[in-house]
Amino acid sequence: MAVRATVSRFPQNEDVQESSGLPWGATVTPFVSKDENGLSPVYGSDGDLLPRCENCYGYFNTYCDLDQWAWNCSLCGTLNGLTSQAISRYSRPQSCAEMMSSFIDLELPMEGSEEEMMQARPVYVAAVDLSSSEDFLELTKSALQAALEALAPGSLFGLATFSHKMGLYDVQGPIPVVKNIFISPDTEGTLPIEPEDVMPLLQFLAPVETCKDRITAALDTLRPTTSWERTTGAGQGLEGVVMGGRGFGVAMETLLKYLGSEYGNTFALARVFAFLSGPPDYGAGQLDTRRYGEQYASKGEDADKALLPEQTPFYKDLAAVAVQAGVCVDIFAVTNEYTDLASLKFLSIESGGSLFLYSNTDDSTLPQDMYRMLSRPYAFGCILRLRTSSEFKPGHSYGHFFPDPQYENVQHIICCDSFATYAYDFDFTSATGFSRYASEQPVLQIAFQYTVVVPPEELSASRLVSASRGKHMLKRRLRIRTLLFGIARNMNELYDSVDPEAVLSLLVHKVILASLEQGVREGRMLLHDWLVILTAQYNDVSKIVQFKNGGSIASQLDVAFSQCPQLQPLPRLVFALLRNPLLRFHEEGVHPDYRIYLQCLCSALEPGSLHRVIYPALMSYSTPDKQAYPRHSLSRAALITSGSPIFFLDAFTTLIVLYSSTADPALPFPPPQDCLLRSTINKLKQERSITPKLIFIRGGQDGASAFENYLIEEQDVDGSGFTSVMGFVSFLEDVTQSVMEYMK
Repeated sequence: MAVRATVSRFPQNEDVQESSGLPWGATVTPFVSKDENGLSPVYGSDGDLLPRCENCYGYFNTYCDLDQWAWNCSLCGTLNGLTSQAISRYSRPQSCAEMMSSFIDLELPMEGSEEEMMQARPVYVAAVDLSSSEDFLELTKSALQAALEALAPGSLFGLATFSHKMGLYDVQGPIPVVKNIFISPDTEGTLPIEPEDVMPLLQFLAPVETCKDRITAALDTLRPTTSWERTTGAGQGLEGVVMGGRGFGVAMETLLKYLGSEYGNTFALARVFAFLSGPPDYGAGQLDTRRYGEQYASKGEDADKALLPEQTPFYKDLAAVAVQAGVCVDIFAVTNEYTDLASLKFLSIESGGSLFLYSNTDDSTLPQDMYRMLSRPYAFGCILRLRTSSEFKPGHSYGHFFPDPQYENVQHIICCDSFATYAYDFDFTSATGFSRYASEQPVLQIAFQYTVVVPPEELSASRLVSASRGKHMLKRRLRIRTLLFGIARNMNELYDSVDPEAVLSLLVHKVILASLEQGVREGRMLLHDWLVILTAQYNDVSKIVQFKNGGSIASQLDVAFSQCPQLQPLPRLVFALLRNPLLRFHEEGVHPDYRIYLQCLCSALEPGSLHRVIYPALMSYSTPDKQAYPRHSLSRAALITSGSPIFFLDAFTTLIVLYSSTADPALPFPPPQDCLLRSTINKLKQERSITPKLIFIRGGQDGASAFENYLIEEQDVDGSGFTSVMGFVSFLEDVTQSVMEYMK
């Protein structure tokens, strides 16, 4: 569990926090196996015996004062008695994880019989769009073949299809059999017959280890629905125009109810992979994509604001059904047409799934992403809870979770991998803040309760050897991290404790939220104003600006934060974020679906990865085996002055190697597999949550625009032809003028 606060020393009170100009909060990556310093938790058992505060329900930890019969809660100060069992346990401190570390992971007893725990097998269902092309289906088949290789033995797999009808496949017989149910075109319609009556669920869900060949055979039978079939099935519109045939909404609703009937019995977690080649345009949940073609400018409307909200609550409501059914939905959209991901995204992100977008089938990394996603460990049925000491509290929370309808600051996460990150704002509970003279320091406690599936091979050492052959076991665990923070005695101390990547994470969450609620223009203004206020406050605190006749001298303003290394990256990060498609305008050619995809990606990344997305890392090599400089600014000037022949750019989703036009022709191109540069690339690819696209460019022979588009600090006009785009130097001049206005 990694936790990164925006400041390692907390502001003393509300006035200090507001006048600092800094966001105050933290990011939490709960399922990563180590903390932000690379330390692992201390593992233990008997999590149900861990003492809890009778006032705030916080957990006992190493920061609590303990005497022979009682303990003081480090969060609220309440004195709690100890049971005789706890007194006995704590007389041997080295035997208890909670006495050894403030970062612990304890096993919890599972409810239900041992047989039930063994029966709960992982369930995976593919829902494939047949209102598509041959290329789309070939790509989907490759992705599902990769999935079958990644799934652990003992998993159950189901194959469903959708168009104007829904197909359920039985692959447990000698040949695959599909049973189709026609979908009603009515927007309020459901299926005329229950899927359980068409095919019992356990006939639909096949064991992977014994049916892999027959699942592959069933995949080979998938064909696109013909236009004739679609016309007759979907019903003709005016003058014979086909009115649609992609009944995605009904298919997903049906699958969730179908699977939900066995939640907690046949399975503990089900994952649905939805492969979509265009917008749902048939039956319940259909989306009107005509809004993308509207001329908003002529109506005086903001296109960015109009295209970001969902047009129907259907998929948000469906996400709640998924959470109740214990089903996590991953959406893989392979399309370059407007699909309205703004409406569809809730089904994936609120059920703990992911949203992937690929603009074409040619260079799609879908099979690799699929394999990567299923090969890494994940937890499910998770509950995340933040508690704080009494002077402050969690404010707004950000991330892909489902908030508890009853309890504050409790989030439910159906499926959580080691990359999933959540963020929180902090607020003071009173104007007093943290007392200057108090011995108590601010305390933050994060509790993460989760379940993992332990495959048969990991049970072999246990007493269940004979009973567990070929069966999975569930384990419920409780991971707790308690952190103590310092208090900044003055503003300089606060600024010196800033974590710029954590600040960027909070900013990205805030501007995404502002964009969704008030439009992209408002998000840009919010970000720009934030930097102006921070710069003004910093200059004021540092006593840099001299006031003469009520006005400050521009040349004396320090907009580069030269006296505070921790703040120095921020102007560049804000500039890069303003240039990112997250905040570029619709008229600049940013597709609304791509913007939604980016929002979903960025709002789940840990701070270091997010930094790469917003401001890519650029490094240079003198040979493929020798690094020249570890970091360059994203400008052509940096390339020219470095004189290096090879450059490597890491933009998280894309990795680019550029050999300059002046590079020695004797240098091997592309870099050989056994060199330092290639091993760096391979290491980065292994560490990513998604498969980055790798591009090699030979300067002077290949087009270098893919690389040059990332050099954002130049003053000249970018490729879109918009002359209003400023370079970084001009941007700092603009900030200077804005700070002058603000400080008048």
